[in-house]
Amino acid sequence: MYKKIIKPLLFLKNPESAHHFTFSWIKTLFNLPLLKQTIRGSFAFEHKTLEREVFGLKFKNPIGLAAGFDKDAKLIDEMSLLGFGFIEIGTLTPKPQEGNPKPRMFRLPQDQALINRMGFNNGGVAEAVERLKNRNSDVLVGGNIGKNKVTANKDAILDYLFCLHALHAHVDYFVVNVSSPNTPNLRELQEKEPLKKLLSVVNEANYTYDKPRPILLKIAPDLTNGQLDDIISIVKETKIAGVIATNTTIDREVLKTPTKEVEAIGAGGISGKVLNERSTEVIRYLTQKSENAFPVIGVGGIFTVEDAKAKLEAGASLIQIYTGMIYEGPSLVKRLKKGLVNNSVQ
Repeated sequence: MYKKIIKPLLFLKNPESAHHFTFSWIKTLFNLPLLKQTIRGSFAFEHKTLEREVFGLKFKNPIGLAAGFDKDAKLIDEMSLLGFGFIEIGTLTPKPQEGNPKPRMFRLPQDQALINRMGFNNGGVAEAVERLKNRNSDVLVGGNIGKNKVTANKDAILDYLFCLHALHAHVDYFVVNVSSPNTPNLRELQEKEPLKKLLSVVNEANYTYDKPRPILLKIAPDLTNGQLDDIISIVKETKIAGVIATNTTIDREVLKTPTKEVEAIGAGGISGKVLNERSTEVIRYLTQKSENAFPVIGVGGIFTVEDAKAKLEAGASLIQIYTGMIYEGPSLVKRLKKGLVNNSVQ
């Protein structure tokens, strides 16, 4: 039904409008009592072999919703009905911000991909906290945090600390996002010394709490092996819990879409099927080179059971989806879980 009816209708709208339209319908339909139970039943599928314990948290299954879909924690209860093992909100910043000018999200159907330059658009961490206080589901929630566009890199640590303190009582883990290509100069924070300082300070603040949360680092797929070696060293040295691999790519060489079309779209990070191979390579490199010293959450181009299996076999402890769900539909979550059980992936 999704591919034959819903997807063609949604694809008539521009991607951001389709996203907001979908949001409003999910908010309405998923909260109608009878329909809510029907949805829960339709998407329900769990199995003992899907359970995971990673960085001290117990996941009922390894399939998560990646950051970016529910930036402001508006749909946690509703999206939990689809059977996710965890949901990551954000990227959240201390102050609300509009993000980059529209249009800022584009489909590349030929590549089953998206280009976005959203620019950390969100309503600010305080608004998200109020929603988190009132959520009803017990799904695990991660808080993906970043800096405001107007905050200089030299002051970025203050923004990350602000979000950490605001969210600490309301999320199960944190993700430090320094890898989005859509906030000016943000990726400079991935350089070895700034990154080591940022993660050290954030993790020190985290351990002032009685119950510290796992701190993860989200990295770009465009890093060289030398830079990945630095990441491994920094994760070990700062003693953060793990890595999310990967964010969107700025590499246009992976696309089949005509160059003129892509150039007309302009800047932005690419997600989707074309990211699958590279993100899996990064997962494999990190886990093998570090000798499994820390968990990795794999994200990027997961559209099929084979994609999910490849990331888990490359060393990922958990995986996340987003663009795959846009192209394949919400039934992808259940399909992945059933496929992993049938393939006995541990």
